[in-house]
Amino acid sequence: MFSKKSKLLLNKFYILLCVGLIAIGYTSCEGMFKKDEEREAVARVGESFLYKEDLAPLITENMSKADSASFATNYINNWASKQLLLSKAKINLSEEKLAEYNALVDDYRTELYTSVYKEALVSQATDTLITAEQLQAFYERAKENFKLKEPIARIRFVALPKGFLDKDEVGRRLKRFKEDDLRYLDSIGVQFSKLNFNDSIWVRNTRIYEEIPPITAENANRYLKNSQFFELEDSIGVYLGKIVETKDVNEIAPLSFIKPTIEQVLLSRRKMDYLRKLETELLDEAIKDKDFEVFDNKK
Repeated sequence: MFSKKSKLLLNKFYILLCVGLIAIGYTSCEGMFKKDEEREAVARVGESFLYKEDLAPLITENMSKADSASFATNYINNWASKQLLLSKAKINLSEEKLAEYNALVDDYRTELYTSVYKEALVSQATDTLITAEQLQAFYERAKENFKLKEPIARIRFVALPKGFLDKDEVGRRLKRFKEDDLRYLDSIGVQFSKLNFNDSIWVRNTRIYEEIPPITAENANRYLKNSQFFELEDSIGVYLGKIVETKDVNEIAPLSFIKPTIEQVLLSRRKMDYLRKLETELLDEAIKDKDFEVFDNKK
């Protein structure tokens, strides 16, 4: 049986059907059910008609009258070209090819409708909140699968213009980094070319190379070490930094570093579980209502 929540969501299928029809070429669900004589045609190719209501959503308010007319003419000509090519294709393609392509179109239509429908159901019915406990539990179970493929580090640093008068004081405060030191550094932060005081966040070494050009992949082992303080200079300025902690290739990635990845994995699993349950409910309901049966043709 469907859950009450699933039944409420299933009632929204008409709206989703409209979305799917728009995607494959219709511009209005309401227009589908109008009698052709009530719709204003703007062009015809054989038995196919293009209606004014098909063009209306494509004309934006910021278009001038001339632009609108030009756009409409181009659209109509493109539509006509496609209809004529389609007509020629139907004439010149073999029956086998037409059957093959019609099957592909049917498959696409089915996939489009069901995909739009399932995504809407999932977005409304599944809980997207991942708790800290769930993250930690998954991390502990699967941490061996989260080995680093590149080095990472926790770092705080500043970039100073050349000739900065209080460089030594900044370096001393950056090393010690007590609450009053952070307040001091924040108070003069506008004088720094770059700064990063959030040393609880893990960053890839490649990002450090970008922010601190004197550090490269070739000399990283010298400067990017646990508790290392460095003072480097290039043509642009002076870089003062303190490495809090590092992790190397093949070490287990910290949870905080891979948290977004784990969240996506857990959400994906939750989505798949919901869809499997939904499909089971659909089959059970259809069997109960005798809308689905499998015939035994072996007799």
